[in-house]
Amino acid sequence: MSSSGGTSIHITALDGIVNVNSLFTLAVFIGLTWNPQDPSNTLIDMGNNPNCIPAHSVAEDLVTFHVYSFSSFLFSSLVALGLKQAFRITRSPIYHPTEFLIRVNRSVFRVGMLVSGVGSVSGCVFLMLALINVVQIKLGTLACGSSHSLAAVIPLVILVPAALLIYVSVVLYAFTR
Repeated sequence: MSSSGGTSIHITALDGIVNVNSLFTLAVFIGLTWNPQDPSNTLIDMGNNPNCIPAHSVAEDLVTFHVYSFSSFLFSSLVALGLKQAFRITRSPIYHPTEFLIRVNRSVFRVGMLVSGVGSVSGCVFLMLALINVVQIKLGTLACGSSHSLAAVIPLVILVPAALLIYVSVVLYAFTR
């Protein structure tokens, strides 16, 4: 990366990825400490309709999606931090013959940014799936037709993919410039 302005912009973008991933990772970590099998965990009375009571697989999926999300955000952050460190090493003002200096290859950098972006997107998708399972545990399954469950899930499955589409579009646009 030759221009210092471009490098500054790239460092800022990497900082943004790491900061957002850190917030989501914290949320996922806190979510993993929650016990979905607690019988007093529901917010509604599901005794009237057995279709509203979530199966054990919903709780298992909840934990699985949290772990996938955590892994994706952590992966994305580590890749972004690695790229950022490569810039720091390259831009080091002091050179010692024993110091390991590299030149940041534009293609490698782009692939790294793409991989980091894919990690963030998959983390968001898995977090959305985990939240759908939280809704089913708290408010009843989607199969039971609970208006509360549907009111919580419908905006989630519209807004998150829309935001991810915007994010992916901006990232792809940045790659073409």
